Amino acid sequence: MNFSKKNHEHLKTNINEVSKTLRPLQIEEANTNSQAIFNNIKSKIGMLPNLYATMGVSDKLLEGFLTFSETIKSGEFTAKEYEAIALATSQANGCAYCLSAHTAIGKMNGFTEEETLELRTNTIEDTKLNALVTLTNQLVTRDGHASENTIQNFLDAGYSKAAFAELIAAVALTTITNYIFHNGGFEIDFPRAENLEELLIA
Repeated sequence: MNFSKKNHEHLKTNINEVSKTLRPLQIEEANTNSQAIFNNIKSKIGMLPNLYATMGVSDKLLEGFLTFSETIKSGEFTAKEYEAIALATSQANGCAYCLSAHTAIGKMNGFTEEETLELRTNTIEDTKLNALVTLTNQLVTRDGHASENTIQNFLDAGYSKAAFAELIAAVALTTITNYIFHNGGFEIDFPRAENLEELLIA
Protein backbone atom coordinates (compact mmCIF):
# COMPACT_ATOMS: atom_id res chain seq x y z
CA MET A 1 0.00 0.00 0.00
CA ASN A 2 1.38 3.36 -1.04
CA PHE A 3 0.21 5.55 1.81
CA SER A 4 1.30 6.99 5.12
CA LYS A 5 -0.55 6.82 8.38
CA LYS A 6 -0.17 8.31 11.79
CA ASN A 7 1.18 6.14 14.57
CA HIS A 8 -1.83 4.44 16.16
CA GLU A 9 0.20 2.36 18.62
CA HIS A 10 -1.35 4.23 21.55
CA LEU A 11 -4.76 2.86 20.62
CA LYS A 12 -3.75 -0.61 21.78
CA THR A 13 -3.56 0.40 25.41
CA ASN A 14 -5.58 3.58 25.76
CA ILE A 15 -8.77 2.99 23.79
CA ASN A 16 -10.76 1.85 26.82
CA GLU A 17 -9.70 4.96 28.73
CA VAL A 18 -11.21 7.38 26.20
CA SER A 19 -13.79 5.47 24.20
CA LYS A 20 -16.82 6.40 26.30
CA THR A 21 -16.05 10.01 27.21
CA LEU A 22 -18.65 11.20 24.70
CA ARG A 23 -21.83 9.39 23.74
CA PRO A 24 -24.84 9.97 21.48
CA LEU A 25 -27.67 11.99 22.99
CA GLN A 26 -31.27 10.98 22.73
CA ILE A 27 -33.27 13.83 21.23
CA GLU A 28 -35.01 14.52 24.53
CA GLU A 29 -31.63 14.80 26.31
CA ALA A 30 -30.38 17.57 24.05
CA ASN A 31 -30.97 21.27 24.52
CA THR A 32 -33.52 23.08 22.37
CA ASN A 33 -31.06 24.14 19.69
CA SER A 34 -29.51 20.68 19.31
CA GLN A 35 -33.00 19.14 19.22
CA ALA A 36 -33.92 21.39 16.31
CA ILE A 37 -30.73 20.45 14.47
CA PHE A 38 -31.31 16.75 15.16
CA ASN A 39 -34.83 16.95 13.76
CA ASN A 40 -33.59 18.81 10.69
CA ILE A 41 -30.95 16.15 10.03
CA LYS A 42 -33.53 13.36 10.40
CA SER A 43 -35.90 15.11 8.00
CA LYS A 44 -33.15 15.42 5.40
CA ILE A 45 -31.52 11.99 5.50
CA GLY A 46 -34.04 9.85 7.37
CA MET A 47 -31.78 9.12 10.34
CA LEU A 48 -29.72 10.82 13.02
CA PRO A 49 -26.19 9.40 12.69
CA ASN A 50 -24.53 8.60 15.99
CA LEU A 51 -21.74 11.02 15.13
CA TYR A 52 -24.09 14.00 15.00
CA ALA A 53 -26.02 12.77 18.03
CA THR A 54 -22.72 12.82 19.90
CA MET A 55 -21.60 16.21 18.57
CA GLY A 56 -24.93 17.59 19.77
CA VAL A 57 -23.63 17.62 23.35
CA SER A 58 -22.48 21.08 22.23
CA ASP A 59 -25.08 22.77 20.06
CA LYS A 60 -22.46 25.39 19.11
CA LEU A 61 -20.11 22.69 17.86
CA LEU A 62 -22.79 20.88 15.87
CA GLU A 63 -24.28 24.03 14.38
CA GLY A 64 -20.88 25.52 13.55
CA PHE A 65 -19.60 22.27 12.08
CA LEU A 66 -22.61 21.78 9.82
CA THR A 67 -22.58 25.40 8.66
CA PHE A 68 -18.86 25.41 7.88
CA SER A 69 -19.10 22.00 6.23
CA GLU A 70 -21.91 23.18 3.97
CA THR A 71 -19.91 26.27 3.02
CA ILE A 72 -16.76 24.32 2.13
CA LYS A 73 -18.76 21.74 0.18
CA SER A 74 -20.08 24.56 -2.02
CA GLY A 75 -16.54 25.64 -2.90
CA GLU A 76 -13.81 24.39 -5.22
CA PHE A 77 -14.31 20.64 -4.89
CA THR A 78 -16.94 18.38 -6.41
CA ALA A 79 -18.93 16.08 -4.15
CA LYS A 80 -16.74 13.16 -5.26
CA GLU A 81 -13.55 15.08 -4.54
CA TYR A 82 -14.80 16.05 -1.09
CA GLU A 83 -15.46 12.38 -0.32
CA ALA A 84 -11.97 11.52 -1.57
CA ILE A 85 -10.54 14.03 0.90
CA ALA A 86 -12.66 12.61 3.72
CA LEU A 87 -11.59 9.04 2.95
CA ALA A 88 -7.89 9.91 2.76
CA THR A 89 -8.07 11.92 5.98
CA SER A 90 -10.01 9.25 7.87
CA GLN A 91 -7.62 6.55 6.67
CA ALA A 92 -4.59 8.49 7.90
CA ASN A 93 -6.30 9.23 11.22
CA GLY A 94 -7.49 5.63 11.64
CA CYS A 95 -11.21 6.38 12.03
CA ALA A 96 -13.37 3.36 11.25
CA TYR A 97 -16.64 5.29 11.68
CA CYS A 98 -15.76 8.00 9.17
CA LEU A 99 -14.28 5.50 6.72
CA SER A 100 -17.57 3.62 6.82
CA ALA A 101 -19.68 6.76 6.44
CA HIS A 102 -17.62 8.23 3.61
CA THR A 103 -17.31 4.92 1.79
CA ALA A 104 -21.11 4.79 1.70
CA ILE A 105 -21.45 8.44 0.70
CA GLY A 106 -18.63 8.14 -1.82
CA LYS A 107 -20.41 5.26 -3.52
CA MET A 108 -23.60 7.32 -3.57
CA ASN A 109 -21.60 9.99 -5.40
CA GLY A 110 -20.27 7.64 -8.06
CA PHE A 111 -17.20 5.87 -6.70
CA THR A 112 -16.98 2.10 -6.93
CA GLU A 113 -16.05 0.04 -3.88
CA GLU A 114 -12.62 -0.57 -5.41
CA GLU A 115 -12.09 3.14 -6.00
CA THR A 116 -12.86 3.94 -2.36
CA LEU A 117 -10.12 1.51 -1.35
CA GLU A 118 -7.72 3.04 -3.87
CA LEU A 119 -8.41 6.52 -2.50
CA ARG A 120 -7.58 5.28 0.98
CA THR A 121 -4.25 3.79 -0.17
CA ASN A 122 -3.15 6.49 -2.64
CA THR A 123 -3.32 4.03 -5.53
CA ILE A 124 -6.14 5.66 -7.52
CA GLU A 125 -5.14 5.84 -11.20
CA ASP A 126 -6.94 9.12 -11.91
CA THR A 127 -4.10 11.67 -11.96
CA LYS A 128 -6.09 14.53 -10.47
CA LEU A 129 -7.60 12.46 -7.66
CA ASN A 130 -4.21 10.93 -6.93
CA ALA A 131 -2.68 14.39 -6.53
CA LEU A 132 -5.58 15.32 -4.24
CA VAL A 133 -5.37 12.34 -1.89
CA THR A 134 -1.56 12.41 -1.85
CA LEU A 135 -1.60 16.01 -0.65
CA THR A 136 -4.40 15.22 1.80
CA ASN A 137 -2.40 12.36 3.26
CA GLN A 138 0.67 14.55 3.71
CA LEU A 139 -1.30 17.30 5.42
CA VAL A 140 -2.61 14.79 7.96
CA THR A 141 0.49 12.70 8.56
CA ARG A 142 2.94 15.62 8.59
CA ASP A 143 0.89 17.91 10.83
CA GLY A 144 0.00 20.26 7.99
CA HIS A 145 3.50 20.47 6.51
CA ALA A 146 3.12 19.18 2.94
CA SER A 147 6.14 19.24 0.65
CA GLU A 148 6.47 21.90 -2.04
CA ASN A 149 6.65 19.15 -4.66
CA THR A 150 3.38 17.58 -3.50
CA ILE A 151 1.66 20.96 -3.46
CA GLN A 152 2.97 21.76 -6.94
CA ASN A 153 1.74 18.40 -8.25
CA PHE A 154 -1.68 19.29 -6.85
CA LEU A 155 -1.64 22.65 -8.65
CA ASP A 156 -0.30 21.09 -11.86
CA ALA A 157 -3.18 18.58 -11.77
CA GLY A 158 -5.58 21.48 -12.28
CA TYR A 159 -6.43 22.66 -8.79
CA SER A 160 -6.22 26.30 -7.74
CA LYS A 161 -4.61 27.95 -4.74
CA ALA A 162 -8.14 28.54 -3.46
CA ALA A 163 -8.68 24.78 -3.64
CA PHE A 164 -5.49 24.25 -1.63
CA ALA A 165 -6.77 26.57 1.09
CA GLU A 166 -10.15 24.81 1.09
CA LEU A 167 -8.42 21.44 1.24
CA ILE A 168 -6.86 22.45 4.54
CA ALA A 169 -10.34 23.34 5.80
CA ALA A 170 -11.81 20.07 4.54
CA VAL A 171 -9.08 18.08 6.28
CA ALA A 172 -9.79 19.98 9.49
CA LEU A 173 -13.52 19.28 9.25
CA THR A 174 -12.99 15.57 8.75
CA THR A 175 -10.43 15.48 11.53
CA ILE A 176 -13.03 16.92 13.92
CA THR A 177 -15.33 13.99 13.17
CA ASN A 178 -12.43 11.53 13.44
CA TYR A 179 -11.54 12.83 16.89
CA ILE A 180 -15.15 12.80 18.07
CA PHE A 181 -15.31 9.10 17.21
CA HIS A 182 -11.95 8.37 18.81
CA ASN A 183 -13.33 9.78 22.05
CA GLY A 184 -16.90 8.58 21.70
CA GLY A 185 -18.68 5.52 22.96
CA PHE A 186 -20.92 4.90 19.97
CA GLU A 187 -21.52 2.30 17.30
CA ILE A 188 -20.87 2.59 13.58
CA ASP A 189 -24.30 3.02 12.01
CA PHE A 190 -23.19 2.70 8.38
CA PRO A 191 -22.12 -0.44 6.50
CA ARG A 192 -18.62 -1.11 7.76
CA ALA A 193 -15.78 -0.20 5.44
CA GLU A 194 -13.08 -2.77 4.84
CA ASN A 195 -10.40 -2.63 7.51
CA LEU A 196 -7.07 -2.00 5.81
CA GLU A 197 -5.12 -1.33 8.99
CA GLU A 198 -4.49 -3.57 11.94
CA LEU A 199 -4.87 -0.66 14.34
CA LEU A 200 -8.07 0.93 13.10
CA ILE A 201 -10.52 1.78 15.88
CA ALA A 202 -13.32 -0.75 15.50
